[in-house]
Amino acid sequence: MNLTNQYPSLKGKVVLISGGASGIGANLVDAFCRQGATVAFMDILDDAAEWLVGHIGALNGVDLPHYYKCDMVDIPALQRTIAQIQQDLGPINVLVNNAANDERHDFRDVTVDYWDERMAVNLRHHFFASQAVYADMQKLGGGSIINLGSMSWYATQGGMPAYTSAKAAIEGLTRGLARDMGPDNIRVNTLVPGWVMTKRQLQTCVDDAARRTIREAQCLKSMVMPEDIAAMALFLASDDSKMCTSQHFIVDGGWV
Repeated sequence: MNLTNQYPSLKGKVVLISGGASGIGANLVDAFCRQGATVAFMDILDDAAEWLVGHIGALNGVDLPHYYKCDMVDIPALQRTIAQIQQDLGPINVLVNNAANDERHDFRDVTVDYWDERMAVNLRHHFFASQAVYADMQKLGGGSIINLGSMSWYATQGGMPAYTSAKAAIEGLTRGLARDMGPDNIRVNTLVPGWVMTKRQLQTCVDDAARRTIREAQCLKSMVMPEDIAAMALFLASDDSKMCTSQHFIVDGGWV
């Protein structure tokens, strides 16, 4: 973790991150913990979550994050889990809707059930988690909701139409909620990652041909790393972005 900026307004804030056990989510958990926030994260990957908590526990002066097992597809379970977090840690100041799955699929093979399941994995929980934290943020006098989007649909990427549809819809959700929640000083933004070099991506998708594609497509020739996404998330969660809402912030090295 090479991030250097500190945001005093995040210290002591309760931050909830979905899909926080691995990939971009794990980096977000780490980054917010280093800011002195009280961090809760939800996931179904017990082993990865246990490793992450242990890793952060080895850092000097950093409080441990709180792991809650929850399947984002199960909305009643999501609502119960958020209620438990509120009871355990107090009202939630920041929500980062990160959980997603970009499983590839051929449009010719998509069934109604598969389409609905992809919407549940990649879109539906964003809304219901936002709904569940609204009362907290209203009582607190404000808050920040950050929805993770994707540059894939900007770049007309094929091979996963249900995923790109869900990620495009997130920006519509962001703008609608920003209008509805703005009178309560709740900010809602979309953070749009490019092709991020997570461990999973490096192991399964990034070969020499992919590296050439990235270099040709991006204006900046360095790889986008998880901490680059975390850097933007910290800004959007902090008071430094107090007048930023209903926007999408692309971190992709200048691809789209």
